[in-house]
Amino acid sequence: MLYPEFGLVLVEESKWWVAHVKSRNEKAFAWNLHQWEIPYFLPLIEKVTQKKGRKFRSQLPLFTGYMFFHANEDQRSQALCSNRIANLIEVIDQQRFIEELKAVHLAISSGFSVETHSGLAVGKRCRVVAGPLIGQEGVVVRQKGITRIFLQIDILGQSAAVEIDADMLEPAEE
Repeated sequence: MLYPEFGLVLVEESKWWVAHVKSRNEKAFAWNLHQWEIPYFLPLIEKVTQKKGRKFRSQLPLFTGYMFFHANEDQRSQALCSNRIANLIEVIDQQRFIEELKAVHLAISSGFSVETHSGLAVGKRCRVVAGPLIGQEGVVVRQKGITRIFLQIDILGQSAAVEIDADMLEPAEE
């Protein structure tokens, strides 16, 4: 969920914030921000479960308990008054953070299989050289014969793991 659709930008009088929201409040907080016309990004992934022979599809937050919003001081205060935020994390390096969010947004919107991975992956830093994620960098790991690139969100200490063909990768310059 991205509001507005071109929302991963930086405006001079506003900055990006990471909201650690109360349990199961991500979508409700996103709805509040949407009503207040405050730009936000809530990366959602589809989860399919099966119960009694029926398939159920649900949209769940990629980073459980976290969402990102772009606000000036008045909007930040308004968001804090929503009573949905447990903790607010200030983003120091705004430009780097935007690039990280763009990589996650691109991976989700491209239809790749994306999952969350806590902590830092051990491996080499690589760059995607083909496909919709071209130019994105991350740490590559092979698990059970599947190659994944981890798109890091440093401020959370988490990364999004995207399945990718190894032929689409090249080592990144250190």
